[in-house]
Amino acid sequence: MLVIKVAALALLGVLGAIYRRRLLNNFATTAKALYKLVAVEFAIMGTAIGMATALARTAPPVTDQEIVVTPAQILTGEPLPAPFTAGSLLTAWKLDLVWLVICLAAIGLYLFGVYRLNQRGDKWPIARTLSWVAGMLVLIYTTSGALNAYQEYLFSIHMIGHMILAMGIPVLLVPGAPVTLIMRATEKRHDESRGLREWVLWAVHTPYARFVAHPIIAAILFASSLVTFYYTPLFAWATNEHLGHQWMVVHFLITGYLFAQALIGIDPGPVRLGFPLRLLMLIATMAFHAFFGLSLMDGSGLLLPDWYGAMGRTWGQSPIDDQHTGGAIAWGIGEMPTAALTIIVCVQWFKSDSREAKRLDRQSDRTGNRDVSDYNAMLAKLAERDARMNQNEGN
Repeated sequence: MLVIKVAALALLGVLGAIYRRRLLNNFATTAKALYKLVAVEFAIMGTAIGMATALARTAPPVTDQEIVVTPAQILTGEPLPAPFTAGSLLTAWKLDLVWLVICLAAIGLYLFGVYRLNQRGDKWPIARTLSWVAGMLVLIYTTSGALNAYQEYLFSIHMIGHMILAMGIPVLLVPGAPVTLIMRATEKRHDESRGLREWVLWAVHTPYARFVAHPIIAAILFASSLVTFYYTPLFAWATNEHLGHQWMVVHFLITGYLFAQALIGIDPGPVRLGFPLRLLMLIATMAFHAFFGLSLMDGSGLLLPDWYGAMGRTWGQSPIDDQHTGGAIAWGIGEMPTAALTIIVCVQWFKSDSREAKRLDRQSDRTGNRDVSDYNAMLAKLAERDARMNQNEGN
C-alpha cells in the first residue's frame, strides 16, 4: 500500500509537468485532452487517498521482541546515552541545525564584511576577526556538541554550557565589534530607504536597546538572571520544552553580551563608565555568581527532582551530588572569564592613559610648551607664598 501511494503521487507529479508544458499553452485546441487528463488525475489522486486511508487504519507490524521504555525515553524522547567520559567531549554530538546555520551565516557575513573593507583599501584588525570566528565556533560546539548531548541528563554539564553561553562566548564575540564592522563595510543610503546599516543603527538606538545596554542595567540583568532562571518555573520550561531551551540560549547570550559590551566593548554604547567603575562592577557581579554557586553546593534539594532525579541513570554521580558539582562549576568556571575580562579592562585602561598622555604632549608642543611654563609659574608662586608665610611666622 505504501509503494502504491508513493507511485501514485509520483505519477501525479509527472502528469502535472506534462500538461503544464504541452497542453496549457494550447488550451483552446486541446480542451478535450485536458479534461481527459484531469479525469485521470482525479482517479490517481483517489487511489493515493485510498491508500493513505488504508495505511491509517492498518495496525503496525507486530514484533516478537518486547519493547522496553526507559525513564529517560519518557522524559526526553531519546534513549539514555552512553556513560559520560572525558572522551565524550570529542565524540558525542547532538546537532542543533538552527544554531549551526545561524553561526555559519554569522561567520560568513563577518568575513564578507572584512573582505569588502580589504577590497576598498581599509584595514580591519585580524585579532577582531579571529575573536569573532572563535566565538561562533565555540557557540556551535556548545549547542551541537557533547554539552548539548548530555545537558538533559547531567546538571553539571548543563551548568558548563550555561557558563560558556553567558561568560565565555560573549568575551570572544564582543571584541569582534560587529556593529562597527557593519558601519564601515556597508554604504550609507542617502534616500529615505533603509538598508542593513540603517536598520542596525535604528535597533541599537531604540529606547529599549539603550536602556538594557546601560552598564548598570546590563550588570543587574546578568547577575539576576541566575536566580530568576533557576529558582522559578523558567528552568523547568527550558528543560522540558524545545522552545524554552532555545529561549534560554538566546537569553544568556544576550545578557552576557550586554555585560561584556559594557566592560570591554569596542562598539558604541549609550554610556561609558570609567575604568575603575568597570572593575568594581565586574567584582560585584562575579561575587554574586560566587554566592549562587555556593548556594547550589550547599543545597540539600534538587532543583528539578521530577527530571534529573527521575532520569534513571545507572552511571555517573547521584543527582544531588551532580547538582553540587554544578554549583562548584558555577563558582569556579567563572574565574577564567573574569580573569580575562579583568586583563582586558586593565589593558584598555593603560592604552587609554597612554593615548591621553600623547594627546597632551601634542597639545603642549603646538602651544610651545605653554602648559609647562604655566605649571612652573604656579609652582613658583606657591613657593613664594610659602616663603612669605614662613617669614611672617618668624617675625
